[in-house]
Amino acid sequence: MMRKKAFSKKSVIAAWTVACLMAGFGVAAFFGPVSSLSAQTAPGAREVPASFSSLAKQASPSVVNISTVKMIKGRGQFPMPFGPNDPFRDFFERYFRDQMPRDYRQQSLGTGFIIDKEGYILTNNHVVEKADEINVKLSDDKEFNAKVIARDPKTDIALIKIDADRPFSPLTLGDSDKLEVGEWVVAIGNPFGLGNTVTAGIVSAKYRYIGAGSYDNFIQTDASINPGNSGGPLLNTAGEVIGINTAIYSQSGGSIGIGFAIPINMVKDLLPQLKKGKVVRGWLGVMIQKITPELKNKLDLKDDKGALVGDVSSGGPADKAGIQRGDVITTFDGREVKDSTDLPYMVASTPVGKNVPVEVIRKGQKRSFQVKIGELKEEKEAAVLAEVKPKLGMTVEEITPEVAKNYRLSETRGLVVVDVESNSPADDAGLREGDIILEVDQKQVADLGGFNRRIESYKPGDTILLLVKRPSATVYLTLKVPK
Repeated sequence: MMRKKAFSKKSVIAAWTVACLMAGFGVAAFFGPVSSLSAQTAPGAREVPASFSSLAKQASPSVVNISTVKMIKGRGQFPMPFGPNDPFRDFFERYFRDQMPRDYRQQSLGTGFIIDKEGYILTNNHVVEKADEINVKLSDDKEFNAKVIARDPKTDIALIKIDADRPFSPLTLGDSDKLEVGEWVVAIGNPFGLGNTVTAGIVSAKYRYIGAGSYDNFIQTDASINPGNSGGPLLNTAGEVIGINTAIYSQSGGSIGIGFAIPINMVKDLLPQLKKGKVVRGWLGVMIQKITPELKNKLDLKDDKGALVGDVSSGGPADKAGIQRGDVITTFDGREVKDSTDLPYMVASTPVGKNVPVEVIRKGQKRSFQVKIGELKEEKEAAVLAEVKPKLGMTVEEITPEVAKNYRLSETRGLVVVDVESNSPADDAGLREGDIILEVDQKQVADLGGFNRRIESYKPGDTILLLVKRPSATVYLTLKVPK
């Protein structure tokens, strides 16, 4: 789960997204479409359509209803509120033994759509994940047992297949990069298990980050999406698929006009690998974070575009190429990195072994590197760190064997934060107990005396750039000296 601060906009959206993933019709209940809409092919296509009936008739035969069954193992004993030594255990087991949880079948509903004549179907990973049985029902009520070809939890995409003695009617995959905000889109799905249902709306926004994973790049739409729509297609007025319906923002479980879809171009990039049964991703070997206004000023950057390198994996592709901590990656393989959230997917979709040009800004100077992309392993998952808001109350100690033991540190030298006062500048900067301070304004500090001398040189209102090391990452934080 992502870490978040209370009541922030991103936190609220992420919280409801997580709720969607875990409630409703089995796993698929609160999910609606993820949209990645493809622009209309002609100026006239952007005009308000008189009717969507022709589009619905054309597309509906290719949209399928998916029902799954999972066997849930019962615990075999009554769930005691106070654990195995609950004093009331004998009472419950004597009078309620027949009501103890047993193995049961959990059913879920979702949607998918056929993408070729051979019977390959795209849907959401959460629709078919861990399913023991997958049943696909076509618009003519014919039913088929389906098998999973490949799943990709990181993008919530799954490819399944059905077999028959006749060719299937597929949908055409469009180009979501040509999508424009305000274009008309149509969603087809299986809301609440009612069967194929058509809804229409417009593209409300693009490039939405909702905290669902490292590769968030959702398109927002107000086309009605409800439980059971997960995995269904989002179509442009030409009848092309531009997204896969995936999530909704809702406080009640129903549609309130805020749905999210996975851009179909992201899916097309993965499709060849999905058909082979496994997704292999590129790996750069950096930890990155968003450039805040404070970081922009401290690093003398012209703007806040790019991804700030907080740490470089030793021996990784970036390290071998010469990229260093503190570099700001501005372009990757010829593509501009506008925000830190852009980079993870750019890297992940790059073929392993490819040599790509990477441009960075290092202390105000542009530099270029050639990086040979490695393969991302599960334990090497890149992380995009949340923005840290700066707001000095903290206690710093030199690392001793005893301190290292108390805080479970592998380091034997350096400085560690042992206390952070609530609502202090240090607290507001994001510092916490156990943080190891490596640098102050890009200069290393090795002992307490050197650290104190550096801190005393700042005036009220100044901003201090700290580099701190944590078990999971190395990050830059900005600390505001109170006036």
